[in-house]
Amino acid sequence: METVLSGIRPTGNLHLGNYFGAVQNFIKMQSQYNCFFFIADWHSLTTHPNPQDLYANVIQVLSEYLACGIDPNACTLYIQSEVPEIAELYLLLNMNAYVGELERTTTFKEKIRKHPENVNAGLLTYPVLQAADIIIHKATKVPVGKDQEQNVEIARKYARRFNHLYQVECFPDPHPFNFGENLIKIPGLDGSGKMGKSDGNGIYLYEDAASIRKKVMRAVTDAGPQTKNSQLSEPIQNLFTLMNVVSKPETREFFTDAYANCTIRYGDLKEQLAQDIIAFTTPIREKIDAIKHDTAYLKKVITLGTEKARESANKTLQEVRSIIGFKKI
Repeated sequence: METVLSGIRPTGNLHLGNYFGAVQNFIKMQSQYNCFFFIADWHSLTTHPNPQDLYANVIQVLSEYLACGIDPNACTLYIQSEVPEIAELYLLLNMNAYVGELERTTTFKEKIRKHPENVNAGLLTYPVLQAADIIIHKATKVPVGKDQEQNVEIARKYARRFNHLYQVECFPDPHPFNFGENLIKIPGLDGSGKMGKSDGNGIYLYEDAASIRKKVMRAVTDAGPQTKNSQLSEPIQNLFTLMNVVSKPETREFFTDAYANCTIRYGDLKEQLAQDIIAFTTPIREKIDAIKHDTAYLKKVITLGTEKARESANKTLQEVRSIIGFKKI
């Protein structure tokens, strides 16, 4: 069975785009692959988070994953910092990573351009830590967006470099995994693009009703259809795409017909969409709350995930140490 690995930084809540996109596919993959899903709290340290915020964000993201349907018994769900073997492999890989190649990575150049006051070594070697995350479990499939594909290529480069340097076949080649047609792309509320944390155009699973309604009512629209059966503009198509995943078929049909007949009122469309999003997210938000406050359950999940992740990571690390030449007397 092939191994799949995916991580998420604890720097923001899951939004509808995450839920209908990657998370729903992760749930399906649990029975098809050997899945490792982790919360990348070490990666978040490059932005120097407040200690209280870091802990709260880890618990929040963990609770959201569980509430969405990630099954800790069907996969390995763990917190990165609970697996110290990753840090040791990160150190060992750094010995064969070169400053020049790291400085040329797209993500590093973008980060130092946006935040020139915070060019730390963690940012420079970020891809090396990502490589350690991936190859310590010998993952072959890594679900990532286009912006992260280069870092998977770097992980593949370090896996191959290690194999070549020591003339072994220790690490398999990891590759970006694209869900293809199975990935539902949820648009944002700004009239273009996709829903994302950095764009400020998302609706979050943990968001309260008043905030959701306010965001939806401010969503970008157009001047309205000028002739019957006119083509949908991108902003209106985005609203109908959201309606397709949260509203009842008869609701979608009503507004589709109203648009085709030039009788649609965008205010009514937005109000209905807001109500349907709230109805969809409320049970999830309540489940997140229940899990987040169930300390005993969270401790059980973290303990189970840590044990499984460390068993896998330690097996790889001991193999790597032996290959390099670290021997016990």
